[in-house]
Order: sequence, then structure tokens, then C-alpha cells
Amino acid sequence: MHDFTLLVLPGAYATSVAATLDILNAAVTLAPRLKVTRPTWRIVSAHGKSVALSGGLSVEATPMPRAVLTDQSTWIVPGLGVESAHDLAGRLASDAGQRAIEAVKAHGAHGGSVAASCTGVFLLQAAQLLMNRRVTTSWWLAAELRQLEPRCVVDVDRMVCADGPVITAGAAFAQTDLMLHLLRSRFGAPLADEVGRVLLIDGRQAQSPFIVPMMLSNGNELIARLTQRIESALPNLPSVAALADEFAMSTRTLSRHVQAATGKSTLALVQSVRLNRARMLIETSRMTIEQVAAQVGYEDATALRRLMLKVFGANPSKFRLALMEG
Repeated sequence: MHDFTLLVLPGAYATSVAATLDILNAAVTLAPRLKVTRPTWRIVSAHGKSVALSGGLSVEATPMPRAVLTDQSTWIVPGLGVESAHDLAGRLASDAGQRAIEAVKAHGAHGGSVAASCTGVFLLQAAQLLMNRRVTTSWWLAAELRQLEPRCVVDVDRMVCADGPVITAGAAFAQTDLMLHLLRSRFGAPLADEVGRVLLIDGRQAQSPFIVPMMLSNGNELIARLTQRIESALPNLPSVAALADEFAMSTRTLSRHVQAATGKSTLALVQSVRLNRARMLIETSRMTIEQVAAQVGYEDATALRRLMLKVFGANPSKFRLALMEG
């Protein structure tokens, strides 16, 4: 019996696969010191044998098991190693992709737990396991996931979302956060925390600090134009009603387009642009926080500090500290 089953598709993101194995191997080494059980795992693929990963690397795997009725392991799907929705669809439509989807679907149907990060979350969607779940994925692919499965809630700001037996994580390097979460859930906080300390992995709760508003458009011309308009207007921002008028639509219609493309309200998109500019100024200039607040349209620094703490989970001083240390 294994604790984890790592399901690898050809072309999978090598870093995600390696990070998974490195974290598990570290846990095996550290478990005796903490007097906890060592985790066990297996690596499987559609056809077994050596699986080619991204970057010319490979990993040895065994064929996916046929019987899943007694499988108590958590199936883990790392990032698929694709960069666009078109390539993602092609990867999932491949023979290996279809076999993986059916295996994960069967595992989930029998109550098995599943976990995935980045584009691997889309394999869970194809297996029909995301319905009525709160999930996350790479933040620039959130709109695509919402379109494919409108019955799930895509919380793009979160680094890891756990909803029952379905655990999802953000962009590719969120695989480390996902693995620490799985270790913590299955073996306890002491082991997960010790692995994090030894491997120098910070416990990150949100993708929010890494989101670039322009990239939220994900090819949507309206959102790209809207984001550019907001950025060019700083610090004198037009109201949402004025923005709607400029784009020749009602505020409700604008809100519907923005929500569908980004998962955010129009006001939240405006705020995201402002906070992203503020963070950039804090990290790359010697402006005071008060001057930065004025540059992005806040009347005082208190409002900026409060919003950065809420959205980024840190005060502006943290980002200024990073600049000073650099």
C-alpha cells in the first residue's frame, strides 16, 4: 500500500516532478528523527517504462494499475509542461492523456483523493472531479478553467485549495506548496515543517503577490485594453461607470465580461492594477510609501498598507526590505 501515486504524462514539467520526489525523499530521511512513519509512493504512467519529461529529462515509471477499488493513495498530477490552452487540449487528447484521465476518474469515483498543480488541474477537470469544488490553478489559466468547468469556483488568489478529496495548487512551482500540504495532512505538521526548513521552502498561502494584471487578459482583447487604460490613468483613475462608457457598454455588461475573463469584479481588477504598480514602485524605487500611495491614487499610505496586507499578506515594508537586501 502506498501513500502517494505520482502520475506522470510524457512532457510533464520536469521541475514539478523532481520537486515532488525531492520533498518525498527528504521526508523519508527526516521521518525517523521525528518518530513518524516514512511516506511511500510509486510513479506510474499510461504505458510504464521511461517517461520523457520537459527539458530532455526522464523518469522511470510503472504502468497504471488496473484495479483502483482498494487504492488508498493520493494520486498526484504535476504540471503537464504546456504553455497554452491549445497545447493543453492536445496533451489531454493524446492516448496517454486519455488513459490518465480515465484512471484518475475511476480513482475519484471510488472515493480516492487526488491532487494536482498548474496545468495538471485540467486533467482533474477532464476527469470530471472539479464539479462543485473550490479549486485553483495557474492564475493566467483561471479563465480557461472557469470556461471548461463553470460549476467549480476557481480561487485564483490561493496557492493551495483543499476541498474534500480534491487538492489543487497554483502555477508550476506551487507543486512544492502542494506537497508540503499533503505531507502535513497525512503525516502531521512537524514532518512538513521540518522538510520545509531543510529544503528552504517558505510556506506561501497565496498567488496574489505574483499576479501580473496584464497577463490576466489571457488573450482577451477587452481585458488587455481595459488594463492598459487603467494603468495609463494612474493616479487619476476614472470610475467604473466612466470606464464602461469609454468602452461603449453598461457597467453591468462590463462587469460580466471582466468576471468571465478574470474571475474578478471590475473594481477588483482596478485595485489589482493599482497594487501591482505600487509593489513595483516599492521594489524598484526609493519613493516613500506615502509617495507610492499618491502615485497609484490613494489619499494616504494607510489605505495602501491595509490593502497590501489584505491582498499580498504582507506590509509594504516587506517589499522595500527585499529591495534593500538586493
